[in-house]
Amino acid sequence: DFFQACRELNFDVKKGEIVAIVGETGCGKSTSFNMLLGLQKPDIGEVRVLGYDPFSCDDELKGKVGIIFQNDRLLPWCNAIENVALGLKILNVSLEKRLNMASKWLKRVGLEGFETSHPHELSGGMRQRVSIARAFAIEPKILYADEAFTALDELTASRIRKDLLGLIKETEITTLFITHSVPEAVEIAERILVFSRPGRVIIEINCKAEKVKNNPVNKIEGLVRDGLRLAREDMLREGTAEDVTAEDLKNKG
Repeated sequence: DFFQACRELNFDVKKGEIVAIVGETGCGKSTSFNMLLGLQKPDIGEVRVLGYDPFSCDDELKGKVGIIFQNDRLLPWCNAIENVALGLKILNVSLEKRLNMASKWLKRVGLEGFETSHPHELSGGMRQRVSIARAFAIEPKILYADEAFTALDELTASRIRKDLLGLIKETEITTLFITHSVPEAVEIAERILVFSRPGRVIIEINCKAEKVKNNPVNKIEGLVRDGLRLAREDMLREGTAEDVTAEDLKNKG
């Protein structure tokens, strides 16, 4: 059987911009992420990251992309500073320099004093802070974050989100953030892309412009939720909705 994860998907992220992708499960968010990483090649069309094809330009993109995953993906046999220094080791940075850089980033994410702690000795939030330090330590041009806070409780997620946003703004790094959380997207992003299924942009919300107009956060969240409703209507029309709810039937009339 043929499964179409994305269709006529077209979007870009400008230098220094913070963009979030939101959408229901199965809308191609992670597929888009995998295509940008060069892990999943599209059947048609092209993908460009910093002007390079991620499927054939590994050397040109090495060290230019930092990634924060939903699960921290720390090496359990390495301590915090070794995990943060891993990307630098791959880039052949000298031992002394990479340990200094890793130590600096652990301090910046609030983990000074935990350099020799192993993942099993750290809380979930602390492990995710290590993964954030690891992503920034290589001094990338682009940051990808895929459902980075889903595994954390809301209070921990909120604190780390604020700290991450501070680092993003301080470094002015180009950021693509994938999430299913509307408040999270509105808090972090300057622009939000709402995906429908098969994966494509159904509507785009310019959060930066809305915030400049001093619109309250709940109004901006309302715009995103309106976009998600449009995406839902589109999926019902296309027959690509995974389930049909009582609310869908009510809206249909």
